[in-house]
Amino acid sequence: MMKSAYRIAPLAVLAAVILGLVGCSSTPDTQRLDEPSSQGLFGPVVEQRWNLLLVGTNERLSMPETPYFRIEANGKLSGHDGCNRFSGEVALGDNQRIEVSELATTRMACPQLEDAQRVTNMLETAYRYLIDHDRLVFFGPDSRVLGGFRKAG
Repeated sequence: MMKSAYRIAPLAVLAAVILGLVGCSSTPDTQRLDEPSSQGLFGPVVEQRWNLLLVGTNERLSMPETPYFRIEANGKLSGHDGCNRFSGEVALGDNQRIEVSELATTRMACPQLEDAQRVTNMLETAYRYLIDHDRLVFFGPDSRVLGGFRKAG
């Protein structure tokens, strides 16, 4: 029996469902999001380390250090792209809107520099996010899945 032929990656299923939901929206709202209020950012994406799971819907990167990021309540973003450390600013809005700005990275040379750049590009391009259990999926302004992360330990 070919049971393996019927296995579907959970993130791919989640992405397909989400695309159906988000695909119904018209053109994206391009207004800038508000900066964190005096109370700061809050929600399930904040104050949590997120480790890279996939780029796109199914590509796993093999890097010496697992890329990750963390958003602080004060709107500061920090992490590692698998090669370099990075920092920036994050604004969150209604309907799971996210905007990363002022992203800066260290400039260490490494063999996987191109893959590391793909990780930071995903963060800079992220327009919306969705959290399902321990997984976080980023979508671009065109509702395309950019990649996914998994909640750390």
